[in-house]
This record gives sequence, C-alpha cells and structure tokens, in this order.
Amino acid sequence: MTGGFDREQVLSMARALSDLLEAARNDLTSGPPSAVLQRMSDHLGADARTASIIGHHWQPWEHVSVHRGVQAHLAAASPTARWMGLPGGTMRMHTDLPTLLHMDKGTQVSNADYLLLPCSPTETQEVVSFGLICTAGQDGTPVVLALREVQLMGPSFISVEVLAIDRADAASLLAHLTKLIVDHDALRGQVLSFAVNEHQGNQLVSFLPRPGVLAGEVVLPADVLPAIEKHVAGPAEQAARLRDLGIHLKRGLLLHGPPGTGKTHTVRYLLGRLADSTVVVLTGQGLMFIEQAAALARKLAPSLVVVEDVDLIAQDRGFSPLGNPALFSLLDAMDGVAADADVTFILTTNRVEVLEEALTQRPGRIDLAVEIPRPDAAGRRRLIELYGGRARLTAELEPVIAATEGATASAIKELMRRAVLRAIEADPDADPPMVDDAVLTTVVAEFAAEAQSLSRALLGAAGESTREPSPMGPGGPEGFITAGVQPARWPGRMPAVYSDFPPGGYDPGSFGAGDPGGLDEGGC
Repeated sequence: MTGGFDREQVLSMARALSDLLEAARNDLTSGPPSAVLQRMSDHLGADARTASIIGHHWQPWEHVSVHRGVQAHLAAASPTARWMGLPGGTMRMHTDLPTLLHMDKGTQVSNADYLLLPCSPTETQEVVSFGLICTAGQDGTPVVLALREVQLMGPSFISVEVLAIDRADAASLLAHLTKLIVDHDALRGQVLSFAVNEHQGNQLVSFLPRPGVLAGEVVLPADVLPAIEKHVAGPAEQAARLRDLGIHLKRGLLLHGPPGTGKTHTVRYLLGRLADSTVVVLTGQGLMFIEQAAALARKLAPSLVVVEDVDLIAQDRGFSPLGNPALFSLLDAMDGVAADADVTFILTTNRVEVLEEALTQRPGRIDLAVEIPRPDAAGRRRLIELYGGRARLTAELEPVIAATEGATASAIKELMRRAVLRAIEADPDADPPMVDDAVLTTVVAEFAAEAQSLSRALLGAAGESTREPSPMGPGGPEGFITAGVQPARWPGRMPAVYSDFPPGGYDPGSFGAGDPGGLDEGGC
C-alpha cells in the first residue's frame, strides 16, 4: 500500500499521467511550426525543435554585461541580424526554452522585449530581456541565440542559450560568449553597493559615484594616512612585480575608532586614490551579501571590498551560543580570495573590542589595524578651516579649538555649517559671508549646550553630575561626560552607543545608495 493506494493503482495512475504528457507533447509538436520556429529552422537548415541547446546563467546585476558581450559577438558575426520575440508575457520567465518553442503557434514574428538598466551612476542602457536571434558561430556555423530573464525555481537569473544542430558548435560559441561577457563587464571599475530588492528578497546592486576626496581634506595625525596608503595602494601599484616574485597581494585593513572621527571619509579618499579599482560596498542590510561581494571582487580585480560597521556581522562568536553564521560567511569570503588576487578588504567599526579574534588576529585576513582618533588641537584647527569652505573666517580660533576638545570631525563639520549659515543670516549681502568672533562664539556655545543637554537626558543626570571627574579627561575612562562642564566648552566624549550630534543635528550619512552624495560620513 502507498498512501492508501495499492501498487496496481499507483502504476495505473503513473501510466495515465505519462500518456497524458506524451499526448500533450505530440499535440504541441504537431501541425505547422510557428513563424519564429520556421525562421529558426530555415537558418539552421533543420527542424529547430531537434536542435541541441546549451546554456549558462549569470546574476541579475550582470544583465548589462551579458547584453554587451552578446552584442559584441553579433557585431562581428551577423551585424544585420535582428532580435525576435515570443508571446507569453511574464510566464516566459518561468518556462524553459524548449517548452516555449513547442508551445508557440504564432503566425507572425513578434518583437523582442527590452529593459532600461543603469550601467553607471549617471547612465542607462537598453538591454534585451527576452529575445532570439539567428547568427553564426566563430567558424560561420548557423546558430540561434536566446537571451532572457529566467526564474524557474528560486531567485531569477540571466540566461544565454545557444541552439545548434551539432552540440559541439553550441558549446564552442557559449565558451566564446562567456569570455566576451567578461571582457565587456559593465561593473568593472565602478563603485557598487549591495542592497535588498523588495521583489522576492533578491539582491540589488546600485552604482555609486566615485568620491573625489583629496589628501588635504583628510585630517588625521601625521603618520596615519601614509601608513594606510602604503598598505592599500602600495601593493596595487606594484602588483605585476609582486606576482612575479611570488608575493601575495590580497590584504585586509581595519579602521576603528569612535563614531564620526573619519573612518568612512578615509575610505572615500582611498576609493578616489585607486580610481581604476572596482569597489563593492556593504553596509546595513547589504552586509548579508558578503559572499557575492567577494565573488565580484575576485572576478573584477583590482578591487576593494568595503565592509562598513563590520561588528554587526563579526561579533565574537562567544556572544551567541548558536555561533555567528554571518561571521563564518565573512571569514570564508576573505579566505576564498586567492593570495595573488589584487583584492583589498577594508573594514570599519566603532566597536573593535567586540570583534572576533579569528578575524582580527589572523594574518591574511586583517594585516593592518589603524585607529582613527578624535582630532587633536592641530587637527581641530585644520577641520575648522576646512569646513569653513569659501566663507571668510576672521574669528580668533584658539578659544574655539580649546572649547571643542573631545569633539569629532563630523561634529566640527556641523558646527561650521551652522556658523556659515548664521553669518549669511547676519549679513545676506556679504560675499563671501564673514564668520567672525561673535558668530563663532555664539554657535559654539549653543551647540555645546545642546549636546550637553542631550547627554544629561540620556544619562539621567537631571542637571547633576553622575560621575566624578577622571584624570583621563572630561569623558572619563569609559567616555561618559560629567554634567558640570561649562556651556562654553565642548561637553566631552559621549558613550559609544549615543550620537555625537544634538537632536535634529547633522546626519553623517553613509555608504547607502540613498545618500545622493555617496560615501559621506561627514568626518575627516
């Protein structure tokens, strides 16, 4: 017995189903071929329904690259050929090509379907989303190509299928097309960001503008930026020589420090510095796509994989009794890149102390860890001058520098934005606006008071000091402020879990596609 049926009943039902499918197949293949099938058969010199079909698929974000590679072959093999379509609407995505060809009964050749897809931060390109075309292989053998979006089971993909009477001819052309697609990859040299597409949770890759941050706009202690550049850019500039000498190229960099000190801003400088490298940025929900990002980086080297706030996926596995699957994906992705691949992993975090030691203490994953500190007095002066923009800065800076001790670069940027705005309001006709002592002193006092008020509210101090002053500075050993700091002076460091900004203040931004400027943390 099987599910309430005896063996004979089951066999009888199976035979009936088989007969039904055979009858359906015969019905579909009987009668005159469709207009599309007839054109394909005439081109191949035999019934297209008997042709061998060999296909390969690519990820959805490679659609433009696939189209460009196929078009490169068509331009050489059959420049006058035209794409054809098939009826069926969206159901064609969920049906294999042989079934589509058998089902087609159209008496006229329909047009192919097209999509308009981005191919850079500012450009789009029309690509075939469903089409068939009669062309030839490299040796002139007649073949038919199919380029289409497919979703049979699971996520969608882009498929190229080659139909030929001889299977070897189809395989040969498909191998050639695969190489052309790599040669015409639209993602190479771009800055890319993974995100989540709400449509069935599929991955979505967005193009971001490449930052143009200059070295003079990166305000760090004197020896920090040169060390970072040497680690990241040095091997890239000597890649061929290092490979010849058998020296590994893959490298990892960890930038850590308080929020707003300039980790992301430093990364933005590196992306502009290595203008020919492909960049894959992961942040927020995009962190789940580390495996796909590493695969892209391997294929499109020289490349950089930027993982923002890596602590979100790389906490010490001891934090969870079930382990950390995302951490394992990150480690596997980093280990999966060949040593001679010119790929750099750049990781940033505000909480270096929680990172898994398998990531931070194993050479080959993280080779250099650099702290991006809060700016010192000299750094604060440079930041004030930098973020004053083209405004005329006449204020005495020493009191402001002293008052902003403990402030982050992003906070100083917001401070100067407010100062310039106040200067414009004070004298709308001034060009450039003048930031004098009165303007800057007022803005510093207001900004410090707002930040201190927020800090007291967060700490529940209600106007009373919650902690004795520490010899380690106004923030104390854990970065908590004291409530007794004078309003004219910066309120010191805040807990790492809190923002550096007052309510409604400056949002430092992120790598996310929603940031029109792209890649802007707001610090240096």
